[in-house]
Amino acid sequence: MTNEEIARLQDYLCKKVNPAITLRRRGKKDDSVEAYIGDEFFALLFKDDEDPSDISYNLDMAILAMDLDEA
Repeated sequence: MTNEEIARLQDYLCKKVNPAITLRRRGKKDDSVEAYIGDEFFALLFKDDEDPSDISYNLDMAILAMDLDEA
């Protein structure tokens, strides 16, 4: 993902979900970023560009059963 894509996605997620969301690169991986609220990681965001005329972004968030007990 380009820096422009990451900035646009972060802006969108901040407006739609939570203004504290930040997106961070994943080292050498360029097809996805990590999503954080503050210092807490909560999801991965993947770019799906298999069809260049129909690019989409997928948010993948796993919720562990033990995390539900802490809520």
